[in-house]
Order: sequence, then structure tokens, then C-alpha cells
Amino acid sequence: MSSFRKALKSQQKNHKERSQPGFRKHLGHLEKKKDYKLRADDYAKKQNTLTALRKKALDKNPDEFYFKMVRSQLKDGEHVANKAKGAEETTTQEERKLMRTKDLRYVELKRVAEAKKIDRLKSELHLLEADGKQKNKHTFFVDSKAEVADFDLAAHLDTAPELVDRVYNRPTFRTLESRSIQGAVEFPAIKKLAKQRKLQYRILSQRIEREKKLFVISQKIQTRKDLQDKNKKVRVSKETVNAAAVYKFEAKRKR
Repeated sequence: MSSFRKALKSQQKNHKERSQPGFRKHLGHLEKKKDYKLRADDYAKKQNTLTALRKKALDKNPDEFYFKMVRSQLKDGEHVANKAKGAEETTTQEERKLMRTKDLRYVELKRVAEAKKIDRLKSELHLLEADGKQKNKHTFFVDSKAEVADFDLAAHLDTAPELVDRVYNRPTFRTLESRSIQGAVEFPAIKKLAKQRKLQYRILSQRIEREKKLFVISQKIQTRKDLQDKNKKVRVSKETVNAAAVYKFEAKRKR
């Protein structure tokens, strides 16, 4: 039983590696075992790669020949296969345009779904401020500077100091004391609702951003689809991350 107690992991102390002493701080970070493990694994991986490449070079037959040697070309450091003469394409121009159309319909379907969710969130939140603070200012006029120094906004509005910064639903003390809402409005509950409302606004902003990205993707797909037509065109602006490329096509009369 004593040997089992000694073998228990819960009874053993965790091994803690020391940190870099103060008088050796100028030497940099003191390497721990986990740092050495990463460095050793990386070194072993590179050595294994070099060994495999060296063996491949030694086993290579200098007289070996295959047709891809003369059917490929080096472009930007990568081997690109040349198209053989008389080779037929696996897809036609109409099939490629149809594939682009399917992609465009899928992206538009997702974008419309996001737009509907955005409208539903806007209708629930009524576009109120997430933190409950008012952007505009409400000016109160008094008769003297002494009244300005002693002015109490909560007392003037006849409400609790915690509710002064709220844009909406700022009840007075009389309203709070009425039986109809007694116990329904509590300060912890108000903070919880404000936190939930802030989360909903964050979700709304994320969905709006996702809808914008889907709209840009659909524009890029439509542009690539239009470029497959054999019409004269001039590029007006380049494609960017947030916008598709703009081309000006030659006007062609429909028959």
C-alpha cells in the first residue's frame, strides 16, 4: 500500500524549473525544457529532410527520361506543364460560365440570408445605443452661478442617479414606487439587460460586416464571369480586398 501511495500522481510535487536569476538578466531568456524540445524537434525534422533528399539524389538515374521533362517550363521557380498540341479542354466555355453562375447564386443566397437576419436584429433593437448613453446634449437653464454649482441632475429629473445616463426608459421615483412595476426594475437586472443588449449590437455589427464581404465576393465572381466573354474591354480600376475590379466593355448591339 505504501508503494502505491508513493506512485500516486496527486501526492507527487510538480517539478518547477527556475527562472533566470537577476544578475543574469542581461544574458536573455533562460531556456526551459519545453523550449529545448521545440528546438530539438525542428532540428531533427530538418535533418530527416536533408537525409531523404540526399538519398533521393544518390538513387537518381542520370540516364532516366520521361516526357514531362520536355513538356514543362520553369516559371517563377515552379514547374508548369505545357499544354500538349491537340489536347482538348475538359470543360467548355458554357460549362465554365454555368459553374460561375452556381457559385454566384450560392453567395447571393448566403448574403440574402444575412440581410434578413440583420433586418430582424434591427427591428428587435430599435437602433438604440448599446451602452445606454445619449449622443446629443440636454441643456438646463438656471438663474445664478450658485445654482449651477449646486445643480443635481438626478434630483432635477426626479430619478435615481444610476438611471441618469439612460437614453430611454428613465422612470421617476413616483413611477418606481407604483405597484404596477414594483420589483420589476432592479439595478442588477438593468445591468444584465444592458450587457445582453451590448452583445446583440456586437452580433449585429459582425453580421453587417459579413454581409458586406459577401457582397464584394459576389461582385468579384460576376466580374470573372463577364470577363469570359470575348468582348473588347478596358480595365478602369484594379481589384482590391474591399472592392472588385471595374472594367469598361465595348458597347455591342444585340441582334
